[in-house]
Amino acid sequence: MLEKLFKLKAHGTTVKREILAGVTTFLTMAYILAVNPNILGTVMNANGVFVATAIASAIATFIMAFLANYPIGLSAGLGLNAYFAYTVCLSELAAEENAFTIALTAVFVEGLLFIVLSFFKFREQIINSIPQNLKFGISAGIGLFIAFIGMQNARIIVANEATVVGLGSFSDLDMVLALVGLIIIAALVHYKVTGGVLIGIIGTWVIGMILQSAGVYTSANLFPDFSQGLQLGAISETAFKLNFGWAASHLIQFLAITFSFLYVDLFDTVGTVVGVADKAGLLDKDGNLPRVGQVFLADAVGTTAGACLGTSTVTSFVESSAGVAAGGRTGLTALTTGVMFLVSLVLSPLFLAIPSFATAPALIYVGMLMLMSITKVKFDGDIADSVGAYLAVVMMPLSYSIATGIMFAVLAWVILKVIAKKTKDISPVMWIVFILFVLRIIALITNFQ
Repeated sequence: MLEKLFKLKAHGTTVKREILAGVTTFLTMAYILAVNPNILGTVMNANGVFVATAIASAIATFIMAFLANYPIGLSAGLGLNAYFAYTVCLSELAAEENAFTIALTAVFVEGLLFIVLSFFKFREQIINSIPQNLKFGISAGIGLFIAFIGMQNARIIVANEATVVGLGSFSDLDMVLALVGLIIIAALVHYKVTGGVLIGIIGTWVIGMILQSAGVYTSANLFPDFSQGLQLGAISETAFKLNFGWAASHLIQFLAITFSFLYVDLFDTVGTVVGVADKAGLLDKDGNLPRVGQVFLADAVGTTAGACLGTSTVTSFVESSAGVAAGGRTGLTALTTGVMFLVSLVLSPLFLAIPSFATAPALIYVGMLMLMSITKVKFDGDIADSVGAYLAVVMMPLSYSIATGIMFAVLAWVILKVIAKKTKDISPVMWIVFILFVLRIIALITNFQ
């Protein structure tokens, strides 16, 4: 049955490999189950947010598995949750009672708009209209970005007043353990050990627990704590808390909030899907992604369901690349990841105990694998292709945003095509994307004034 559903042989994979990949993807994404309640908990019930996040992630990832048959996991997007809590609820709507209900309504409407756009294949046309050179640049940029995230999570790279960022301290065991974990993963991959990335994550965590038991590691408790129970009923504090009345009476302000969610989700998802698909070898000979419409539909339905349950925008996760690196190639990987999100509801203390220094090595290693896409970029050809790809690579990690990296890449590509008098190379969809980014910059300028 699994062969019929997911076409494992056609993708050169096995049930065992797909399941290991799915678990690996989940473990690299599991931090969101702790981070999202922490961020949204500033304006909502944190326990309710945890349950909503787990269920919405499972729903969206199941749709990805069965509808698109791709090894991509989805959950509440980082950055979007911070915008939800700190910008919308605590700043723009600070004077409103239960501001989170307004923000959830904006996320709900955004999800519905994306469902409509998915049926009209607008997002599909965007991803298939991006020049191949830019796609490779985007993939490499995401590689640097997630490696940077991993290094930050493990405090290998830290904030530095003199140079903005700098090397962490070797007296910090989180940093040392993460570096050890990276060596473990690399060694396992070298010897072609199946599930090497997953084994590396668990092995690094176990080493940390051993050091804690010996009294050496004292930064945090690495052992699961089941003492407070599951508290699943808390979802009643977040589910179906939508406020259409406020949206109708403050339509312009509401639409501005909705567009902000829409913009970031649209281009973050495009960038993530391109990067993960390229690494998994899922792009066709023309650099396009088959069934991309189904990929975006999973994202859109997940966002709508998440808003109803009580969490911010659900989007495709770049951490899916960890599962791809572990051998994931089909929806069975995503199915496994979705099941793990449901399991996390009853074993949440176990999953939340996995420290960032254990998952960071996986992100750093996968970042290297995705960076290899840079070898496919043709820097000696068209100047627009070269500069566009280059800006995608450098701007994602430096601006800490996939969407911003794509923005700079597209703007530079279109402008240089016009300068070079090659406007016939610019498709109507690329013109639309260009205009959207110009409008975004105007909006940013207006907000800063």
